[in-house]
Amino acid sequence: MTVGVLLMAYGTPRHLDEVEDYFTHIRRGRKPSPEEVEDLRERYRRIGGASPLREITEAQARGLQAVLDRREPGRFRVYLAMKHSAPFIPEVAQAVVQDGVRHVVALVLAPHESRMIVDEYLEYAEPVFREVPGLRLRAVRSWHLNPGFLAAVERRIRSALARFPDPRADATEVLFTAHSLPERILEWADPYPRTLQESAQALADRVGLPRWRVCYQSAGHTPFRWLGPDILDVLRELAGIGHRQVLAVPVGFVADHLEVLYDLDVEAAELAAELGLVFRRTDSLNTDPEFLEGLGQEVVAAAREL
Repeated sequence: MTVGVLLMAYGTPRHLDEVEDYFTHIRRGRKPSPEEVEDLRERYRRIGGASPLREITEAQARGLQAVLDRREPGRFRVYLAMKHSAPFIPEVAQAVVQDGVRHVVALVLAPHESRMIVDEYLEYAEPVFREVPGLRLRAVRSWHLNPGFLAAVERRIRSALARFPDPRADATEVLFTAHSLPERILEWADPYPRTLQESAQALADRVGLPRWRVCYQSAGHTPFRWLGPDILDVLRELAGIGHRQVLAVPVGFVADHLEVLYDLDVEAAELAAELGLVFRRTDSLNTDPEFLEGLGQEVVAAAREL
């Protein structure tokens, strides 16, 4: 029995000419203004003209396939699908069906569960799968405490702390960051803030961090409120009370992309420099072998429940 692994990621434009279509898809068909498109293009220009996310995600899919092949040769087939750029989730879900696969594990490349993350990804695939009699689907809803994931992030925290001018653990404020979501998720007791806090607590315990907190980044520019505090506000607060070393740990992200390479490496880093802070971030997980082993563990466990 072949188990299809629908590995889902956010997607990214491959070049600046695709930015408008990409932005429109994010907005569910509502066209952004020319000013909004140009602002987003400028952010991509600041990181070299394009995000490496597509290539990294493809490498992650290959790495996950290799892990699964070692664990259970010939049983799993990984299908990579993107939410907002090609290959789109509905098209990949159709390919799964056409290949005759009737047992599917769905996994989103985001460690923390939220209805606005997992369920929105599944909304693109489930209409295709519902049309197939006998198809069985199991979604991995959260893997925020996966041992491989935590171990890979822990190594990065220890390495980054050692590179500060003052390497003592209590000399650096550690900020665990994740993408902000609209504050309305709190009305339905969404697990996102809780699972993010649990990841941060687990990592703080593993490293022995005396000074750390959770904050958010990359909030949308909308009339409604988003989860906070925002990392930029936290940086201002820390500078105001005399802290001098700050480490950002983007624990909500698993690859280099715009929210890391611009929002942290450019926007947050420039503000930190203005405030006189020594600012670093941990390296992204990308194709870390221990991280990919952890993903494989999640897939195998979910397949047992099909």
